[in-house]
Amino acid sequence: MSRTRTALLAALALVAGASGTALAVVPGDVGIAAIPCSVDYKVQNDWGTGFTANVTITNNGAAKSSWAVKWSYAGNQKITSGWNAKVTQSGTAVTAANESYNGTLATGGSTSFGFQGTYSGTNAVPATFTLDGVTCNVDDGGGGPTNPPDPGTGSRVDNPYSGAKVYVNPEWSANAAAEPGGSRIANQPTGVWLDRVAAIAGAGGKMGLRAHLDEALRQKGSGELAVQLVIYDLPGRDCAALASNGEFGPTDIDKYKTQYIDPIAAILADPKYASLRIVTTVELDSLPNLVTNVSPRNTATPNCDTMKTNGNYVKGVGYALNKLGDVPNVYNYVDAGHHGWLGWDDNFSATVQTIKQAATAEGATVNDVHGFITNTANYSALKEPYFTINDSVNGTSVRESKWVDWNRYVDELSYAQAFRQEAVSQGFPSGVGMLIDTSRNGWGGSARPTGPGAKTDVNTYVDGGRVDRRLNTGNWCNQSGAGLGERPQASPAAGIDAYVWIKPPGESDGASSAIPNDEGKGFDRMCDPTYTGNPRNNNHMSGALPNAPLSGHWFSAQFQQLMQNAYPAL
Repeated sequence: MSRTRTALLAALALVAGASGTALAVVPGDVGIAAIPCSVDYKVQNDWGTGFTANVTITNNGAAKSSWAVKWSYAGNQKITSGWNAKVTQSGTAVTAANESYNGTLATGGSTSFGFQGTYSGTNAVPATFTLDGVTCNVDDGGGGPTNPPDPGTGSRVDNPYSGAKVYVNPEWSANAAAEPGGSRIANQPTGVWLDRVAAIAGAGGKMGLRAHLDEALRQKGSGELAVQLVIYDLPGRDCAALASNGEFGPTDIDKYKTQYIDPIAAILADPKYASLRIVTTVELDSLPNLVTNVSPRNTATPNCDTMKTNGNYVKGVGYALNKLGDVPNVYNYVDAGHHGWLGWDDNFSATVQTIKQAATAEGATVNDVHGFITNTANYSALKEPYFTINDSVNGTSVRESKWVDWNRYVDELSYAQAFRQEAVSQGFPSGVGMLIDTSRNGWGGSARPTGPGAKTDVNTYVDGGRVDRRLNTGNWCNQSGAGLGERPQASPAAGIDAYVWIKPPGESDGASSAIPNDEGKGFDRMCDPTYTGNPRNNNHMSGALPNAPLSGHWFSAQFQQLMQNAYPAL
């Protein structure tokens, strides 16, 4: 979709004076179709230290099922209460999002809300308003309704991968090409991990964020290009694991905001990079931990209980979504775990609720979420071709098998499509899409079954036919026997924006033994091949490869295994 022009029409200038009114439209001066949205902000009562105001928004773009209006005050106005909208404020920035009963906004439709506030000094009317990221009261170039912005996404396209090349990280590509046979996949796009503050500027001789974006512009040429960034540095990160604990302590939320998110947002907002489609995958393995690994569950950890109590995962993700979502060419995808983590009844809907809590915190709205990503840095099979969740053996459901263990899903594709539907039902925009990380879930090679298991009993049937050869779906570290999965591709299935390689193949999940380092990375026994497990993997062996380096470091043996077992084969 075309970006709206921001040149303010003189006929639409805001009139702020004794009336305290922002005039949204001057009829006859410009065709209404050229204005994507209009906002009429009226101060109704002003008693010198406080005021009430009414805001009417009119949508001239595509019909919406949810909406959010944003503005900033020049003075010290503070909103104390609101009606007909969820009104939140962070500093001078205000966001008003729809209530459950007034989210529908048809093309040409209007809705109103009001609020009360306090101030001292002057009470100037805000100069600029946006509706779902689109600047209102400005001409979009006369394109009219034939090319309206996507609902909830401003100038963003529906699928950032559609019709676009995807950025190839030259550092990963060089590592891959240096391996025997690695040139076969060295040109594949992978995620760029911003897993500590130092990664923004570049650390240890590695490229920083600007260097990657500059290289992305070079690769882009005259076409479209998407670049994939991993936002991954929450306070108390990875509360249920130790391999990637991170540099910020559980209470360092302000450092996370000012030292990590703010610098990233400032770089992404540089007009130099406005032509890139910037896909951010936001804080992997964080919010799902607040569902599955907190008390009173037997999988609880003290660290996850701490992060649940202090709210800093929710605040951090909300802040990231808000700040990054304000950049018109950024597409936020929030982590949604994987089916072997969240596919059970007591996890599935609760995870969407938790993500929505974060997506409406710290000034964010659900419209700052372009979609969700599953299976990042994990091994769950994309499709199980030889059994389904609806199968039974001798009257016993597949759900009762030890492998499925009452899960409602047996693979990532069915889980991701169901997760999208659940998110929409809970109030996320109907256009949200899904990404599935297929970098290590191919499970090919000689161990891959070629048909269903024998129907002797349900466990024999499932274990004989499943392509995922892990000992348990809770095993996540450097899994033995894994292979490359589907190559990155756009729009591969209904509701799926892309298959992606966000976790670069050949980069370790964690060290097999403790290794001193200054990267904030601890030792997790799930990366130790001799470990006998815990409640989160039903006390199975870890299934991890030996001699692995620190997480994110190059692991040649893993890379060779992934190529050998690739499915589809290389």
